[in-house]
Amino acid sequence: MEIIWYGHSCFRLKTRGAAVVTDPCGKDVGYSVPRLRADIVTISHDHPHYNNCGLVQGDPKIIDGPGEYEVKGVFITGIATPLKRIKAPERGKNILYLIDFDGLKVCHLGGLDHVPAHAQIEPFTDIDILLIPVGAFTTIGAGQAAEIISLLEPRIVVPMHYKTKATKLKLEPVTRFVREMGLPEAGPRDSLDVDKNSLPSETQVVVLNYRE
Repeated sequence: MEIIWYGHSCFRLKTRGAAVVTDPCGKDVGYSVPRLRADIVTISHDHPHYNNCGLVQGDPKIIDGPGEYEVKGVFITGIATPLKRIKAPERGKNILYLIDFDGLKVCHLGGLDHVPAHAQIEPFTDIDILLIPVGAFTTIGAGQAAEIISLLEPRIVVPMHYKTKATKLKLEPVTRFVREMGLPEAGPRDSLDVDKNSLPSETQVVVLNYRE
């Protein structure tokens, strides 16, 4: 699987059989996201920072709510969590997604803004790759992200939804999360290529450059 980050909480997850785009972000976020092609688009919640489906070509299946889905051999489970920090009923709930590509499990936490109850994340076991917000203010920050990682014990963690040069949104930088995890400063990668055989034995954090 190839994972490319396009900024904020937007990723493209691609295998030979299918491609998934998560949370395509609007222009006002600040990232220059190119036109993407995918079979599936997941939307964590209904807001222009997360639901710009017009970016995605290929007549994809749009998934924007809780439930169980199967598209082109990709199995997706969505679980709804409340948005506690933002009192905006029109934005609805945040959806956590577990995406299973031939046994390689990717969990995307969307705009999660609190540590969920154990019962909510109990279905998310044996996670291989966790895509987690770390920028605080409207989502969880470094400390809460570290707590969730200790609960889920994923093999690879990719931080998202944090301050970069491209966005003017009020967010914390990824360096706070790296320090919270007690990790050495490491240069970010342009993409992440992974399969079942290349997964690390212990949790590893991978910081990605955003693609333009």
